[in-house]
Amino acid sequence: MPFLRRSLPSLLMILLLSACGSSERKLEGEGRSGVDFSGSWELDYSQSDNIQARLDAMVRELRRRAERQNRAAGMNQGAGAGLVIGPGGGNSGASIIGLAQMADLITRSPLLEIKQAEDRISVNREETFALRCEFHPGQFHTVETPFGSETCGWNGHQLVFRILLPDGLSIQHVMTLGPEGQRLNIATTVISDQVSYPFTLNRVFNRFVPGNRGYRCTQTLSRGRVCTTESQ
Repeated sequence: MPFLRRSLPSLLMILLLSACGSSERKLEGEGRSGVDFSGSWELDYSQSDNIQARLDAMVRELRRRAERQNRAAGMNQGAGAGLVIGPGGGNSGASIIGLAQMADLITRSPLLEIKQAEDRISVNREETFALRCEFHPGQFHTVETPFGSETCGWNGHQLVFRILLPDGLSIQHVMTLGPEGQRLNIATTVISDQVSYPFTLNRVFNRFVPGNRGYRCTQTLSRGRVCTTESQ
């Protein structure tokens, strides 16, 4: 079933089920450098990417690439070419928006609770599935599931999670801790074989003490930023 015809809830269910894979294999990788992500983290909307702005930037880049390809091929395509900006139906408006919606769906968690030990880490994300990894010196850890494969491990000071799903869809999360250990950036990249350019969202989180929050916000393509109060 093509990526565009599979509903986002169905894709999320695949992600949830793939976390229960059974067989494992190991790949070569780089060791970590003493980074500790443990703690409670709250999304900083002011420092994180705006979904709509990232989507607009992606569309502009795809249009520029299509125009360059057309010029190289001796074609003269007007600026108002419509949402289909690639040849053969690729890079359609539906596929681009679907990619952005998928990125939004899997990065909307406002709160993280991270538990890290010497040999493993668990990134519990509110409103979505957790990210888990076992550490193996000098190696990435890969789990094969009926739905694809999940690979994770240290790349220098960064922790990388890569999920390969059916229908040419892949997701990568790159976690980077700030110099003073109080800020966490998670760069999430979603790739589809229906779109020739990846969609990346950077989410920035700050450490916080549980119980001190006064409000919670979410931001989506359809409703923008929505904030609600919560009990202290």
